[in-house]
Amino acid sequence: MANRRDLIIGISIAAAFLVVVLFFMAIVSALTMKEIHVSKKSVAVIEITGAIISPSEVVERLEKYIRNDNIPAIVLRLNTPGGGVASTQEIYDTVLKARQKGKKVIGSMGTVAASGGYYIAAACDSIVANPGTITGSIGVIADFAEISSLLKKLGVDVTVIKSGKYKDTGSFSRPMNEEEKELISGVIMDTYDQFVQAVSKGRRMDVETVKKYADGRVFTGRQAKNLGFIDKLGTYQDAIDLAGRITGIGINPPVVKEEKGQLWEMMTKGMSNMLFKGLEFQMPHFSYLMF
Repeated sequence: MANRRDLIIGISIAAAFLVVVLFFMAIVSALTMKEIHVSKKSVAVIEITGAIISPSEVVERLEKYIRNDNIPAIVLRLNTPGGGVASTQEIYDTVLKARQKGKKVIGSMGTVAASGGYYIAAACDSIVANPGTITGSIGVIADFAEISSLLKKLGVDVTVIKSGKYKDTGSFSRPMNEEEKELISGVIMDTYDQFVQAVSKGRRMDVETVKKYADGRVFTGRQAKNLGFIDKLGTYQDAIDLAGRITGIGINPPVVKEEKGQLWEMMTKGMSNMLFKGLEFQMPHFSYLMF
């Protein structure tokens, strides 16, 4: 029994340590992000890579470029399977704000720009994807870890004191009943409807047409083009050239891109993805995520 208790304590300490490390990494990231001074009309590039966990860095950069008169266009380079619902929506709303302030925003899809990645792309003026890009996956998913059988084997009992019958819905310590599943399904479908409405608005497609393909399926870039979910097949450079043309700068425009060191990027993304996977197991969440 002592060994089991020590194991649980060890896992908890490791998880807490991971959260603290990620927190300090985020602080250092903010402090080391350089302010770029733009002296002539340029196209800004913002990369959204990996699972969408926190929107803060992307939103901060968007807001910065919104205020800069020498940045008439922004290219969002999307290499993401999606992520948290609220984080995705916050980036989406800020993209719409950029457009309302007169900026042109181009979505450039890389290897994968699915679910939440596509949600964000739908806010752009135009979307460019490679023929083999994996996109689509319009839908919502919620995962609830349930380990009551494991806890029983470990001799762990969980006592829950709650204010209402639904307060521990999705708890890892017991199976979910049918009434609770119905309740969660209602939340899922409302969140799904928000996704469909965003795509309908952004792509100027009627809702029923969107729903026809909004069942979680993925498309290649070429399929998405044929269905009207993207505008153009092309490369990252094609997206930059498009941004330059529609703002009058011309092709091969000057590009502004804030970068961190490759090692730092690998560390932050790796830690973020580890934390995201940990949160998937530890708590209920709703995601615009490919799978």
